[in-house]
Amino acid sequence: MRIVQRLGAAGIAALLVLAGTAPALAQDAQPQQQQAADDEKTPVTPETWAWHVQATDILQYYPPFHSAFQGQNSFKPQATTGNTFDATLYAGVKPWAGGEIWGNLEMYQGYAPNNTLGAAGYVNGDGAKVGRAHPYTRIARLFVRQTFDLGGEADDQEADLNALGERRTKDRVVLTAGKLNVTDIFDTNKYAHDPRGDFLNWSAITAGTLDYAADAWGYTYGAAAEWYRGDWAWRAGVFDLSIVPNNAVLTSDFSQFQVVGEAERRFTWEGHPGAVRLAGFVTRGGMGSYDDAVRLAIATGRPADTALVRRYRSRPGVYLNVEQEVADGVGVFGRLGFDDGSQESYEYTDVDRTAQAGVSVSGARWGRKGDTVGAAVVVNQISAAGQRYLNAGGLGILVGDGRLPHPGDEHIFEAYYAVGLAKGVTLSFDNQLVANPAYNRDRGPVDVVSLRLHLER
Repeated sequence: MRIVQRLGAAGIAALLVLAGTAPALAQDAQPQQQQAADDEKTPVTPETWAWHVQATDILQYYPPFHSAFQGQNSFKPQATTGNTFDATLYAGVKPWAGGEIWGNLEMYQGYAPNNTLGAAGYVNGDGAKVGRAHPYTRIARLFVRQTFDLGGEADDQEADLNALGERRTKDRVVLTAGKLNVTDIFDTNKYAHDPRGDFLNWSAITAGTLDYAADAWGYTYGAAAEWYRGDWAWRAGVFDLSIVPNNAVLTSDFSQFQVVGEAERRFTWEGHPGAVRLAGFVTRGGMGSYDDAVRLAIATGRPADTALVRRYRSRPGVYLNVEQEVADGVGVFGRLGFDDGSQESYEYTDVDRTAQAGVSVSGARWGRKGDTVGAAVVVNQISAAGQRYLNAGGLGILVGDGRLPHPGDEHIFEAYYAVGLAKGVTLSFDNQLVANPAYNRDRGPVDVVSLRLHLER
């Protein structure tokens, strides 16, 4: 395969490590008996307040690549670097029984390669769409969470970022409202969800088709309810959209909004935990039809522009999210996604169909408990209407090469090795190969190598 033939050094190293685990995986065909599973868990000590900090520095580079042409939203074909830095202060307090109030202050600085343009599966999931040379701060999250215990066996919450250590039961209702990221609650995955710790690519950390409501930094206002009963969970939420697609300003009255619903089933397979999540969402706001924009472009002789044909519409979508531990310290995951490709994407990125699969392996298997290695493959598609729009000179959220005479699926391979340097400190080596960036077979592939330093306390 073309994508395998062009793997960078980090990707090859990750595959070798994964291959090295194969004999151990075979030995684990019958899961090892875990004494801890038979023992009673030590109850969590409840917290009344907590604060945490994180800082993440990501340095990226790609060498020159083939490019027959380029446009306003293209990856530059010349050798390019990018560097982003962000830091977060998390502060939480428990004002009453079952309640939590959290606030996050974030600082940003730097630019991702090409200032976050060039591929639908963009290569830096921690880079804001608004890059600046000098540091600046924003309130990222400010929300209230209330948990109502409904009984059942203990299912304590371990202390974490934006979560106080808390004793709770497996059956419960959780209400969350305020400023947050939609993916704090929806489309979570143990192995592929955190660009500060695992995969970097936008379409690996969540379903590329989950066009979730957000400002340019990934946050919005909204509310969600979760009902946990046994091994099931049901979630629903409503969230505020930007005033126009891909804008930094949210509406002031929820006149444009998104509704998301998700069902989750947790289970064990051969003694190993897993989960399946199925969700749907509907976006309601002013959106432009791709074909309407193309027809107007033909009539006027100007490039296609969905901003000229926007009207209030609905744009639905669905995703399937799977995670499964298959041996001690070894997990596999996958996502499928689909949305209405007749209209422009609203907030996240330009993906109408997506499929991903990957594996994550803990370094404990070779005596490095703080290390993790992961590899994933993603295939993204844009609809036929979206292809016509891009070929007519249209620009999407992240893509737009000026024309698209030879469209193709965007193929992404990513591999990383995260080295635990000390408690709360990791250094990751990451390699991403993006074939047909922006769905364009006349450009690429782009081979992006990344170095990520992450501190968390």
